[in-house]
Amino acid sequence: MTSTPALPSAESFAAEFRDQLLHEQGVSLRTATPTDLYTALGRTVRRHLVDGWFDTLSTQLDRRSKVVAYLSAEYLLGRQLENALLATGLTDVARDALASLGVSFDDVVDQEVEPGLGNGGLGRLAACFVDSLATLDIPAVGYGIRYEYGIFRQTFVDGRQVEQADDWLALGSPWELPHPEMAVTVGFGGTVEGDHGTGGPRRWVPGWTVEAVPYNYLVPGYGTRNVNTLRLWSARATKAFNLQTFNAGDYEAAVRGQTYAENISKVLYPEDSTPQGKELRLQQQYFFVAASLRDLLDRTLDDQDWDAIPDRVAFQLNDTHPVIAIPELMRLLVDDHGVAWDRAWDITRRTFNYTCHTLLPEALEIWSVELLGRLLPRHLEIIYRINEEFLDVLRGQGASELQVRRMSIIQESPERAVRMAFLATVGSSHVNGVAELHSQLLRDVVLHDFSQLWPERFTNVTNGVTPRRFLRLANPGLSSLLDDAVGTGWVRDLDLLRGLEPLADDPSFRERFRAVKAANKQRLVELLQSRDGITVSPDAMFDVMIKRLHEYKRQMLKVLHVVTLYDRVLRGELRAEDITPRVVVFGAKAAPGYKMAKEIIALINAVGTVVDAAPELQGRLRVAFPANYNVTLAEKLIPAADLSEQISLAGKEASGTGNMKLALNGALTIGTLDGANVEIRDLVGDDNFFLFGLTEPEAQAVQDAGYDPGSYYEADADLRGAIELIASGAFSGGDRAVFEPIVSDLLWKDRFLVLADYRAYVDAQARVEAAYADPDAWSRSAILNVARTGFFSSDRSIRDYLDRVWRADAVPAEPRVG
Repeated sequence: MTSTPALPSAESFAAEFRDQLLHEQGVSLRTATPTDLYTALGRTVRRHLVDGWFDTLSTQLDRRSKVVAYLSAEYLLGRQLENALLATGLTDVARDALASLGVSFDDVVDQEVEPGLGNGGLGRLAACFVDSLATLDIPAVGYGIRYEYGIFRQTFVDGRQVEQADDWLALGSPWELPHPEMAVTVGFGGTVEGDHGTGGPRRWVPGWTVEAVPYNYLVPGYGTRNVNTLRLWSARATKAFNLQTFNAGDYEAAVRGQTYAENISKVLYPEDSTPQGKELRLQQQYFFVAASLRDLLDRTLDDQDWDAIPDRVAFQLNDTHPVIAIPELMRLLVDDHGVAWDRAWDITRRTFNYTCHTLLPEALEIWSVELLGRLLPRHLEIIYRINEEFLDVLRGQGASELQVRRMSIIQESPERAVRMAFLATVGSSHVNGVAELHSQLLRDVVLHDFSQLWPERFTNVTNGVTPRRFLRLANPGLSSLLDDAVGTGWVRDLDLLRGLEPLADDPSFRERFRAVKAANKQRLVELLQSRDGITVSPDAMFDVMIKRLHEYKRQMLKVLHVVTLYDRVLRGELRAEDITPRVVVFGAKAAPGYKMAKEIIALINAVGTVVDAAPELQGRLRVAFPANYNVTLAEKLIPAADLSEQISLAGKEASGTGNMKLALNGALTIGTLDGANVEIRDLVGDDNFFLFGLTEPEAQAVQDAGYDPGSYYEADADLRGAIELIASGAFSGGDRAVFEPIVSDLLWKDRFLVLADYRAYVDAQARVEAAYADPDAWSRSAILNVARTGFFSSDRSIRDYLDRVWRADAVPAEPRVG
């Protein structure tokens, strides 16, 4: 750990802040708007990061350090100001400085709009990883796209999701440093020149080009001088404006090139149900990896010692989105620098590593040969050759023709397409899953043939989350309690939380722990009221399900539980006063083109409307679904949670990170043996985890035997009552047709075995209610969850990557001389 600079006084910080307002932004303290004040504070804090950033870069270049290059289409960063203040130790200084100027620190902080540059767990994980890389002094750069409009802003109209543009850059960002002079030209389309038959040199001549303009974000480490870089690329036309066309009166055509180019970095994950959407996604993926490879190789390999690339760079492919980087590096080496094919392939394979984040076959990305050939013709040629040589190896080892076709990078049916996960596996030195069960299923099912061929390539790195944002910042009350109990070192070493275990049996500590949770719940209650107009009681159990809306995550199972409680009260089988007061909180966005997921959102909101108003329930069961769930809301919601819903079908969730954040903040988990739930339960103990449901082998056996969801419906009166209540129109104003697609899907398809796990889930919820009735025992279990989940720090995840995959060393920044 390197030393951090001495802190300025509040007086000198206030002077910097006023100077920033006056001389850089052109406003006085008296005339400044709230946005002016936020921008000035952000830029003042950024100034205190820049010296460490230059020291970090200088030290790494001088030592020719190995760099971890993290390639990710998503970075769900959250708000930057408080994290930067925490890393620099300037929180109290800034608060005092602003107070001396008559400015409310809290009001200024609340002005920040978080960059919505991610969709969910993948982007949140990437943000945690860049934080941990900097904290551990690892030379690293994160590469991605500076989407002008991030993940959409979710609103509800009549309970249904409506997407609105997330214009997070409307008022600028004080955190980014643009460098247009470092732009990289990226090509698309065109032709390939050279005689393909002779094996001679080939040269790609793109049909059109765009410029990738880098915007640097500073990523400070905690408790260290090191500041790493997140470099996001923005697309710009190479010829943005045609003056002759403009003067001829065709104003739209004059800027057409600019519009077309800038579409590439316009929106995170453009809807891809159309051919145009698919093409734009592939453009995005190639755009950012091509710029990133050029950028890093030019900066780290000034001597063009190509054989040294694997010793100087470790490229990590965060899922399949950046896998086109493999043929791109081959193209750079073979075509641009004349490296022999076999030598280039050895360099490439030893440089790349691949993290798979899914078990769903439909989520394993493929690109049609037609589209790839039209957009990236030279890359398709390279992929064909990689595949031909790989298949020759398989045949040489006696593989059957069936196995050869099964493992081919090129899919032949229903259309010829490139299997990007297969390309990543063939072209990488390591392939990892993100939880023990997930990695096992990758080896045994998803990539079984490859793991049999190359068992040494496959490893596991269980995900983690940064304790800086999700404990220190998000939960100041619990952080203070932890400081008193185990010291402040836990912020960098989460294993120190083990010191809490004896305190779980201390009645006074349990009382203090409950007081923290109560304060967090009150804070959330006030936020939901002011943010969303949702009124709930802080005295209820907060039952939380926050994750992307997808059928395999089974929000539908949670809805059925709510409807079951309501239905049993209506039928007189359950007294309202016997229900533990409960607020069921959902946070979820559905992909714009995912019709069933959007129907489930509509059902959740409809059930909530009816249940919340039902006099029979006496207000003891509420449903809260705040719109536009994001990191900022998560930081308030997670510390308030009592119960964490992790109820995906076993064998479908890769890992999860929300499950880790909730457990670390003292929520008990109800969950299946899926993803990292397995490791959470192993660590916290079966007595502190509410387990239910089929295991992965059992779920597979049910499906293999010919799953009949209707048989579960017929056999269970509670399940039948809940589904019939939905089907009756009770939640849709008497209109049976509204939720008919959901009912039919449950009764006839139920791909993710909601009905098969229903009874076990409802029974587990009864155990939850019994346990929650004993506050002392519940608090003891919650404390043990905090104490035993230090394993899920992203710092530990990064150390595992360093040991198992990257083999890179820590390089503490040294102050520059002169």
